[in-house]
Amino acid sequence: MLDNQPRGTICIEDIEIGMVRSVAKVITDRDIALFAEVSTDHNPVHLDEAYAQDTIFGGRIAHGMLTAGLVSAVIGEQLPGHGTVYLGQSLRFLAPVRPGDLVTAEVEVTAIDHARRRVTMDTRCLVAGKKVLAGEALVMAPSRKFD
Repeated sequence: MLDNQPRGTICIEDIEIGMVRSVAKVITDRDIALFAEVSTDHNPVHLDEAYAQDTIFGGRIAHGMLTAGLVSAVIGEQLPGHGTVYLGQSLRFLAPVRPGDLVTAEVEVTAIDHARRRVTMDTRCLVAGKKVLAGEALVMAPSRKFD
């Protein structure tokens, strides 16, 4: 279940360096199966426990891009929110996410280019306080001038 942080839009005129927003979700078997179906990534490390037991992970793991998708949810729903255009994203996968893990995705504004409506954000996902994903996003934020 996603947490209940405010949804909507924060326009470029109101964004400040240091702003942080987050979302938390428990990754379920159903999430993994649906992501496999949509992405067509049916790697057995995600879907077959017997197979995954014999890998370096010692059991099934969620798709890395499923975890990264939670970052997209924060950007598209909260900061900046509706009307945001994703321009780029770097990702480093630091640790596996397993079915049943509570993942918290966070974004933090690190730079703003008001003239070009560009916002750079540190992006991260955590499980039990441990960073499992790190990266940086560049987005074009909505503006009141274009309403």
